[in-house]
Amino acid sequence: MGESVKNIWSFISGTVIGILGGLMGLGGAEFRLPVLVGFFRFTTFQGIIINLVVSLVTVSFSLIFRSASIPLSSVADNYGIILNLLAGSIIGAFMGVRLATRINPEKLDDIVFVFLTLLGIFMISHSLIHFSYLELAPIVRIMAGFLAGIVIGIFSSMLGVAGGELIIPTIILLYSIDIKLAGSLSLCISFPTLLIGIMKYRKNEKFMVIKDNINFVIFMAIGSVVGAFIGSRMLIGVGAGTLQVILGTILLVSAIKIFRKRSKSQVH
Repeated sequence: MGESVKNIWSFISGTVIGILGGLMGLGGAEFRLPVLVGFFRFTTFQGIIINLVVSLVTVSFSLIFRSASIPLSSVADNYGIILNLLAGSIIGAFMGVRLATRINPEKLDDIVFVFLTLLGIFMISHSLIHFSYLELAPIVRIMAGFLAGIVIGIFSSMLGVAGGELIIPTIILLYSIDIKLAGSLSLCISFPTLLIGIMKYRKNEKFMVIKDNINFVIFMAIGSVVGAFIGSRMLIGVGAGTLQVILGTILLVSAIKIFRKRSKSQVH
């Protein structure tokens, strides 16, 4: 694949994934990672690093674009939820980077495969089954949010994802927040978590993949911003349940592609 063609596909894939992310309040990284690894043939670790950078850009613009539907004042009114989960996710982000840089590529592929599979199943089941609001004492809710944040932070930095698919259900279950507002709150939590992951990875020599593929990354980032804008404008007209089924299906398909890639590498 020539560089020009690769950049065009980078923009197109970034746009499509950005639309999906903009709709739900995600960075779209869970969909981008399989594309980077399966289609563009980056290693899983390289894909994670590129994913973090593009996700940071996408999350930033998604929050701005979504403000037309979800006012930033509504987001600010729920600063306590953001700080609660963020306190844990920052700690988890540091832990996740250490794990990712020490684990072998084959094991990392296994983790990505399991993560995508479970996430896909969860999203589909979440759209079909009504999960009730958890009645918890305030201190218990704070501790649960902190621990959930740690888990989210680990997966975010370890797999190069914004973690929105985990953050949004957590916010809904623990704090009984509307799914659309939860999406915007998720972006606020994802941004610093992604930023910490990038800062930690910069110390690793493999971060050079960004410099070596700078045009590719720029085209994908621009496409993601365009997609995030389109997705944010579609926010009102799409049912959350239907969207979750679609996203869950895409995640399962992505997991299958990761599995096939892993199987082929084991054969060779």
